[in-house]
Amino acid sequence: MPLHPQAEAYLKLFRTDLGVPLSTLTPEAIARLRTLDAFAEQRGPIIPLPVVRDDLAGGVPVRVYRPEEGDRPLPALVYLHGGGWVFGSVDRNDALGRDLAVRTGAVVISVDYRLAPHHPFPAAADDAWSAVQDVFARPDAYGADPGRVAVCGDSAGGNLAAVAAWRARDAGLRLVHQVLVYPIADVAMDTPSYTTYATGFGLGADEMAWFVSCYGGDPDDPRLAPARLADRAGLAPATVITAECDPLRDEGEAYAARLAEAGVPVEARRYEGAIHGFFGLPGFFDQAAEAREYAAARLTEAFR
Repeated sequence: MPLHPQAEAYLKLFRTDLGVPLSTLTPEAIARLRTLDAFAEQRGPIIPLPVVRDDLAGGVPVRVYRPEEGDRPLPALVYLHGGGWVFGSVDRNDALGRDLAVRTGAVVISVDYRLAPHHPFPAAADDAWSAVQDVFARPDAYGADPGRVAVCGDSAGGNLAAVAAWRARDAGLRLVHQVLVYPIADVAMDTPSYTTYATGFGLGADEMAWFVSCYGGDPDDPRLAPARLADRAGLAPATVITAECDPLRDEGEAYAARLAEAGVPVEARRYEGAIHGFFGLPGFFDQAAEAREYAAARLTEAFR
């Protein structure tokens, strides 16, 4: 299908994901970009909630969103933001954390994991895993029901969520669901969608290569590339969301297919004409609200 009209309008304003030449991204420039957010007004409203607090989960900074008063144990959703393992933060994704709490009725634990290149692989994966472990180890600290814990992430956060899901399985911790939004499932960058959408569709193939180089790690290590996991049986049921005009589309859909082949209940949905990053920008894309509602419905069903 052709680009969605809203994606076309967006790309007239922002032709690339980072908006600057890769050659200019010195450590100082990276630090400066982290303080800026050109999309702040497009990330959605800051919904008032009864409880929003910053805390530590296994030593990792998190922000906890609780959609109701009281101490009744709620389902728990560990959310991991995108940004190529280099950018993004709890602050930048504050609107999304609040929105997910309202839509799912869950306490949302948004993880401020360490960022590359200052903290290369496997720092982000280890922080994500530490946060998930802490929710199971100290559910009362979050007002959470340890029998109803799920993970969710977009892009690099989808990668971290997928990695946390298999580490939870191997540790004997039962996640009820994993929502992977256009996840980085592999780092081979050799799929047809990487060729078709290499340039001119926001996130570019060269930018993805730069993100991967900043994070580092062995391409065959499933902590970096969950698609390389040898045994996928017994992983948490999954929802995989992809964007049609996204270099990461094919690897996300292939990962969903491999989960299904391993007997994992999985549902994959592609948003036609959409580009990478749409999920986080409801101010630009109507499909963001549609995808969030779909993800929330899948999570709500799993929490039941």
